Amino acid sequence: MFKNIVVLTGAGISAESGIPVFRSETGLWEQEKVEDVATYDGYMRDKNKVHEFYNKMRRSIKTKEPNPAHLALTRLQQEYTKKYPGSSVTIVTQNIDDLHEKAKSENVIHMHGELNSIWCEHCDARYRFLEDSSTETKCNLCGSKKLRPDIVWFGEMPYRMGEIESALFKCDLFMSIGTSGVVYPAAGFCQLARSVGATCVEFNLEKSAVGSSFTYGIYGKASQTLPEFVDKLIENGEYKN
Repeated sequence: MFKNIVVLTGAGISAESGIPVFRSETGLWEQEKVEDVATYDGYMRDKNKVHEFYNKMRRSIKTKEPNPAHLALTRLQQEYTKKYPGSSVTIVTQNIDDLHEKAKSENVIHMHGELNSIWCEHCDARYRFLEDSSTETKCNLCGSKKLRPDIVWFGEMPYRMGEIESALFKCDLFMSIGTSGVVYPAAGFCQLARSVGATCVEFNLEKSAVGSSFTYGIYGKASQTLPEFVDKLIENGEYKN
């Protein structure tokens, strides 16, 4: 029986719900250059542009719904831990959308931040934020206008890394779903898990850049492959390829 399960989700799981994948052949994200909207330098060059970019994304996710892959992970969290007392299922996501929350998953670690959160650079507060922001938006706590999207940009440290690494070092099953395997530190999670003897399974449309590091891969749409995998995991406490 797997006692501690760690799940990493990436853009691929949300793409099936209609949210664009971050990385593309054009090097653009939603028709914008990554360096303009996903770096602190870009933010300092044109704060209004960056605010409006994330406003647009925040508005767009309001209409998006979780797909069967998200729902399967919620079921894994709820049913596996109930059936196997003392077990844990930790969900870590690279995604900044709220589809895991809409699917009723709990305690999701958003290592790259969240669209529905805002960060005050003056008082360092982060809080839930669902409307449009601008350079004129005031912090609910200190009243300053130094608010920025609560997103981890290139060159910045992902959130809760100590907590994530602790979970990886204790896990005996690591599942990576819909990730490219090119964005670090997440791309190195499999190697961390393998170093403590964990079984590592990749779910993707095709083999990722770090696919050879996994014990095995299951390829196809996660909305189709993951529910079946979770069914067997809950039933048996393990999964044999």
